[in-house]
Amino acid sequence: MEWVHELFDLLQSFGFWGILLGLMVEVIPSEVVLSYGGYLVYTNHLSFLDAMIAGIFGGTIAQVFLYWIGLYGGRPFIERFGKWILISPHHLSKSEKWFNEYGPTVIFFARFIPVVRHAISIPAGIGKMHFSTFLTYTMAAMIPWTFLFLLLGMSLGDNWASIENLAGRYMKHLIVFALCSLLLYFFIKKRAHRKK
Repeated sequence: MEWVHELFDLLQSFGFWGILLGLMVEVIPSEVVLSYGGYLVYTNHLSFLDAMIAGIFGGTIAQVFLYWIGLYGGRPFIERFGKWILISPHHLSKSEKWFNEYGPTVIFFARFIPVVRHAISIPAGIGKMHFSTFLTYTMAAMIPWTFLFLLLGMSLGDNWASIENLAGRYMKHLIVFALCSLLLYFFIKKRAHRKK
């Protein structure tokens, strides 16, 4: 699509700010934007450090907006306007279930699971999770996510656009890692509770 190419040309012209804004708005999936960021590093249009900072902050700010939607708009807002931010009531219900079951830690691990990773910020806002805790878990998750896809974009070089095909392979590993980590955390927490 022509508008997508134009958007990537715009991202390149803005460099650091282009990656940051691309992730904040997320019209295109973050893994694609970050891979393009890796390509910009590969072509010396951007330093790796700048790309990392743009990725971490851009991705975090996008989630802060969703947290505020949950905090101030709640479920009624999603039921009415969710389609405009690509989050359905079904996605929200799934995320609420995860949040209620695993608590604040899910904010970190859910970032690696499709669909849930965007919607999970809303129940955090609805549940009035402390903002500093939300911010810490979100930024912590954005570090490995940004690092991985920047590296993939750099390694693919001029073929960075093939990330959409390659990402699926890595996403499976990330999902398994996130689910196993969640289950392990839940098991340890339950065991500690029994000992008390």
